[in-house]
Amino acid sequence: MSKIRKIVFPVAGMGTRFLPATKASAKEMMPVVDKPLIQYAAEEAIAAGYDQLIFVTGRGKRAIADHFDVSYELEMELEARGKEELLKEVRKILPSHVDIVYVRQPQPLGLGHAVLMAKRVVGNEAFAITLADDLIDGFNKPVLAQMNDVFERTGRSVLAVEDVPKDETHKYGIVDSVPLDDKTGRLKGIVEKPDPASAPSNLAVVGRYILTPRIFEILESTDRGAGGEIQLTDAIAKLLQEQDVISYRYDGKRYDCGSKLGYLIANIEYGLKHPELKSEFNQYLKKFSS
Repeated sequence: MSKIRKIVFPVAGMGTRFLPATKASAKEMMPVVDKPLIQYAAEEAIAAGYDQLIFVTGRGKRAIADHFDVSYELEMELEARGKEELLKEVRKILPSHVDIVYVRQPQPLGLGHAVLMAKRVVGNEAFAITLADDLIDGFNKPVLAQMNDVFERTGRSVLAVEDVPKDETHKYGIVDSVPLDDKTGRLKGIVEKPDPASAPSNLAVVGRYILTPRIFEILESTDRGAGGEIQLTDAIAKLLQEQDVISYRYDGKRYDCGSKLGYLIANIEYGLKHPELKSEFNQYLKKFSS
């Protein structure tokens, strides 16, 4: 089985939950300590071996392209001032062996539609999807790398999942799966944002997917679903009728940076791990909470 190299980042969303901060800037560019969310997502993908990053963008997202582009003026200024460490940080944002393709989503018609926009670039091969809103600390191994192992073993689409409180099932795609072992299961069904009373489980899909290319053909014939959008969840439900799909309980901790509370928690916890800040920040928090 050939190695998966391509990964799609749907970044065309409007970020309404963070208005007015996202009125003129991309939500994916919001920083957690000193790096934007999209950089964390790209770093996870690159660490997992992906070298073709596909960004599905929309209006007002130029800052993302600028962030991953070379800034000669900035590099020259840092070099002239002898700021070698900062220069290294800037230069390693996009390693030389990694390529980026930008695809435009002309209308905000949902996650499924955003993924479909990448069809021509991905072609007829398996690929991954990352939602930058879900910042995940994979502890000892990036979550995408963990999922690659499952895909290489099974040859099936893989969805990252985690248990959520029953009263929060209406926020997620929820799966019904048959356990295969302590980490994986075979999906029997999947539903988008079900009411807690009708949810098949409390096992939620989070922002990491590996999908076979068949999903593109299914998306092309998928009608608009919840919210009047083309839902990726609906397409995966149809994929289940033809192919097995694997759920994977990843090792790691997720921060829901699409919510204000999750975003604040991420900044605190990543701040406490930051090599330059952790000591002073920890002292401040102890003093603040006393």
